[in-house]
Parts: sequence; C-alpha cells; structure tokens
Amino acid sequence: MAFDQIDRPRARLSVAERLDERLRNAEPATIIAAAVEHYGERLALVSSFGAESAVLLHLAAQVDPGIAVLFLDTGMLFGQTLDYRKQLAERLGLTGVRDLRPRFEDLAVSDPNAELWKTDTDACCHIRKVLPLDAALGGYDAWITGRKRFHGGDRRRLKVVEEVAGQVKFNPLANWTKADLDAYVAKHDLPAHPLVAGGYPSIGCWPCTQPVEDGADVRAGRWEGSQKTECGIHTARAPGVAPFVGGDL
Repeated sequence: MAFDQIDRPRARLSVAERLDERLRNAEPATIIAAAVEHYGERLALVSSFGAESAVLLHLAAQVDPGIAVLFLDTGMLFGQTLDYRKQLAERLGLTGVRDLRPRFEDLAVSDPNAELWKTDTDACCHIRKVLPLDAALGGYDAWITGRKRFHGGDRRRLKVVEEVAGQVKFNPLANWTKADLDAYVAKHDLPAHPLVAGGYPSIGCWPCTQPVEDGADVRAGRWEGSQKTECGIHTARAPGVAPFVGGDL
C-alpha cells in the first residue's frame, strides 16, 4: 500500500485507488476484464496502432472484440500506420475502432499550411491529438492505455489504475517489460508494424519520428533533439472540441 494511504480508512479511497489496490499485480487480461466489467460501454481503449500496439489490442479483443477503440488520425501519420490500423483491426476482429481527426476549423486557424510542427510541436500535438481525444473521451468514464514503466521518464511511476481529470485510466501493461511484450507477440504470432524492421521502436507522426540505433531508449526517436517526451494526451486535459469521427470498422 502506498505511504499516503497508510492509516487512511478504506472507505475514503477513490474508485481508482480501490481498483489499483486490487489490480496492481494482476495480469493484463485480468485488468482489462475488470475494466470492462466495471465500466461496460462507458470504457474506451486508446491506441496509436504503433510499434507495440498489437499486444494490448489482442488482449482486449480476447475480452471484448466490440470494445470502443479510439485511434487518432492526426493527418501526419505514416501511410504504413494507416494500413496497419486497418489490417490489424480486421485480423483481431475488433469492430469498435473509431478514427478521430482534428477539426477542420482548428487546422484552418492554427495550422493552415501543416507546418506548425516546425515551430511549436506542443501546439501541433494539442490541435491534432489532445483536443480531438479530449472531445471523444467526454463520452466515457474510463479508458485504457498501452503505457509501460520501462519506457522511462514519468512513466516509471505509472500506476496500473489512476484517476486523471475525473476519469479512471487503466494501464494494463504498466508492469510488463520489453521481453514480456516480445514473448506475447511470438506466442500469438502477432504482426509487427511495418516500420519496426526499419529501426522505429516507437512510432508517431512522420515529421517528429526518427529511427534509432539498436540499444537506444525506446522513445529516443520521438521529437529527437528536443526535451519533449510526451505528445500531451497523458499530461494535459483541455475543454472538448468535437472532432471529426470516421466510420467504425
């Protein structure tokens, strides 16, 4: 039990704290099942369909293939990511995938030439990722992420269940290592993102993602040369702006 909870009456623990207490050492499939049982249709899974996404998506598909999966199509993604999103969702039988896109109005005002990433990556991420996701998550009470502690940075202190801005976040893979992920992929013969073989262990938008050398930090190729380590969807919350939502698969 965390130090700040010592001698604290259990009745005063929040829902997220109770769930984390119960699930902090559970297997990912158990965590996902508990999230689905507790929140049902008020739960969404957020996925980038990136380098490590197949594991979480496969786990979720075993629990509920109809789970809402939110995919941020920023307009700056690699073509390989868009192809992978379609192919992987079909292979896993995920029927609730939704494409979230930034509002045309926001792009027209703040990034009409699609060059904001050159001068202000935080603002670019805010328009293309944070605002659309915040708006979509307004319809849910809880969501599932694919974050892991071994990615480093602030993620080293990641809880399995946490509460952020009044919503509960489940991080089923928080305890897993790279070896755990690789073993799961091999066991279930999951297809890799096509860019992984080219040295991309973490994949975001094409202007801000670079390949890395073997042995480098997993996220070293994201916003290379800057202090930025997160796009903002896990560190910021903004008033919702309705995104364009594409059709489900």
